[in-house]
Amino acid sequence: MNLLTAYRLPALLAFSVALSACTLGPDYQRPALQTPAQFKQIEGWSQAKPSDALARGSWWQVYGDAELDALVERLNVSNQNLAASEAQYRQARALVRGARAAFYPSLSSSAAATRSSQGSGNTNSTSFNTAGSGISSSYDLSLNAAWELDVWGKLRRSLESSRAGFEASAADLAALKLSLQAELVQNYLQLRVLDDQQRLLDATVAAYARSLTLTENQYNAGIVPKSDVSQALTQLKSTQAQAIDLTWQRAQLEHALAVLVGVPPSELSIAKREQLPALPEIPVAVPSQLLERRPDVAAAERRVMAANAEIGVAEAAWYPDLSISASGGYRGSSFADWVNLPNRFWSLGPQLALTLFDGGARSAELERTEAAYEQTVAQYRQTVLDSFREVEDFLVQLRVQQQEAAVQQEALDAARESLRLVENQYKAGTLDFNSVVSVQATALSNERNSLDLLGSRLLASVQLIAALGGGWHREQLHDQAAVEQRPLAE
Repeated sequence: MNLLTAYRLPALLAFSVALSACTLGPDYQRPALQTPAQFKQIEGWSQAKPSDALARGSWWQVYGDAELDALVERLNVSNQNLAASEAQYRQARALVRGARAAFYPSLSSSAAATRSSQGSGNTNSTSFNTAGSGISSSYDLSLNAAWELDVWGKLRRSLESSRAGFEASAADLAALKLSLQAELVQNYLQLRVLDDQQRLLDATVAAYARSLTLTENQYNAGIVPKSDVSQALTQLKSTQAQAIDLTWQRAQLEHALAVLVGVPPSELSIAKREQLPALPEIPVAVPSQLLERRPDVAAAERRVMAANAEIGVAEAAWYPDLSISASGGYRGSSFADWVNLPNRFWSLGPQLALTLFDGGARSAELERTEAAYEQTVAQYRQTVLDSFREVEDFLVQLRVQQQEAAVQQEALDAARESLRLVENQYKAGTLDFNSVVSVQATALSNERNSLDLLGSRLLASVQLIAALGGGWHREQLHDQAAVEQRPLAE
C-alpha cells in the first residue's frame, strides 16, 4: 500500500461511518387496530383503575388458599414445560448477542509449516532445496482482521429482528407460565369442588342409611310394605355408587397437579378439605389495556416487529457490502530465521462487493419478507380479536351464572324445605315412601347442581383473569431486553 492510499483510507472510513446513518427498510409502527371503547358484556362489572387493577404478580392469591399458593410456586420452579420454554428464551437472548457481534471486527490468526515438491531443480527464491530433490519448505505466521461496515443498515436491521425475536420469546415464556398457572388453579379448584361433592354424597348416604333403617323398622312392625325397603335400599346403593365414582375423578386431578409441579403422581397427595375458595372480585380493564397486559398479544406484536426488520435486511442485499480487511505476519523458508524483519509482510485495504446477477433470488427474498410481514400483522390482529372474544365470553358466562346461581339457590332452599316436610309426614305415616324418594332425589339433584354451578363460576373466574392478562408485566419485557447492552454501532 503506497502513501497516497494510506492517506485516503481514513477518509474512506469517515465516509463509510457517515453512510452508516442510512438504514434501509421501513421503520416499525404498530399495526392499526379497531379497539372498542369498552366490552359489550361489561354490565355489572367494576371498571379497573390504575390504583386497584388486578394484581399482575401472584394473581392466584385472590382465592385466599395457602395450599394453592404453594402449588403455584412449585410450578414456577419445577414445571418441565416452563424449563423448556426458558431454555428457548435463553437461545433467543444468545441470538441477540450473536447479531451484535457482527458490528465489531473479527480477528483470526494462523500458523503453518509445509513441505512441497515441484520437480527436480525447479525452485524459486523462497525455496530450500534438499540434495537437489526439488523439495521446498515454507513457514507462515499471520494475524488477520476483517470488519464489515454497516453502510446500508443491514446489520442494524438484523439486530433489530433478533432483539424483537428475543422479546417475543420472553413474552412466549410469560404466556406459557400464565397458561400453566391457570391450568393448575383450575385443576385445584375442581378438586376442591369434588371434595365438597364427596362431603355432600357422604352426608346423603348417611341420611339414606338412616332412612333405610327407619323403613326396615316400619316394615318389621307391619306398617309399610316390603317394596318400601327395596326402594330405600336402591336409593342408598345408587348414592353410594355416585360417591365412589368421584374417587377416580379426584385422583386424576391430583395426578395432573403433580405433573404440573414437576413430580411423579405418586409423590403428591392433597388432603381433603370441606371449605371451598371464595369467588374473587375481578375488576375489568378497558379493551385497549389488553394490548399491554396479555403476553400472547405482546409476543404477536414483537413478531410483527421482527418481520418488519427482515424487510430492511432483504432490501440491503441490493446494495454493495463494504468491508475492510488487514493482515500481517511473517513468512519464510527457514525455520531458524522465520520470525525476523526481512520475512515480515502486511496488507490493508477496503473491499466493495456487489452481486450483479442472481437470477431473481434477491427480489424473491424481498417478496417473501414482505409477505411474511403481512402474515404476522394478520396473526397479530387475530390474536387481539381472540383476546377480546375470550374476555367477552367469560364476562357473559360469569354474569349469567351469577343470575343462575341466585335462582338455583331459591330452588335449593325450596327443595330442602320440601324434603323436611315430606320426611316429617312420612314419619307420621301420612305419606308413602314413593313420595319421600322422589323429594329426596330432587333435593340431592339441586344440591349437586348448586355445587356444579359454583365450580363452573370458579373456573370461569380463573379463565377471565387469564384472559385479562393474569400476572403479565409488559414492562418486564423491556427490562429483560435492556439487559442486553446496545452496540456501539447504534
